[in-house]
Amino acid sequence: MKVQNAIEAKLKDGFAAQLLAVENESHMHSVPPNSETHFKVTLVSRDFAGQMKVKRHQAIYRVLAEELAGPVHALALHLYTPEEWAASGQAAPDSPGCMGGSKGDDAMAAKLGQGVNS
Repeated sequence: MKVQNAIEAKLKDGFAAQLLAVENESHMHSVPPNSETHFKVTLVSRDFAGQMKVKRHQAIYRVLAEELAGPVHALALHLYTPEEWAASGQAAPDSPGCMGGSKGDDAMAAKLGQGVNS
């Protein structure tokens, strides 16, 4: 199963989601083509009512522990109650550009183009 599909399935099972969007943002980073290492999750659920951001994030980390211990390098979380989502204009913020040190490294770019990341 693809990493993105596993994340989606586990979050659907773990939360009563009114909205769930899992975006693979790996292409925005210095990784080989078709990687599944960097994700953005937007999740709207009543499960988050009364919880601070830290508790919400911890709940996601518990559900996705296997992925975070393995293939997932970065996970941007945008977690809302339905009321917070409505107040946000129903849009999660854009992710910032990659600031990785190898972005301008021609040798690394050549390796990445070949699917080699070491």
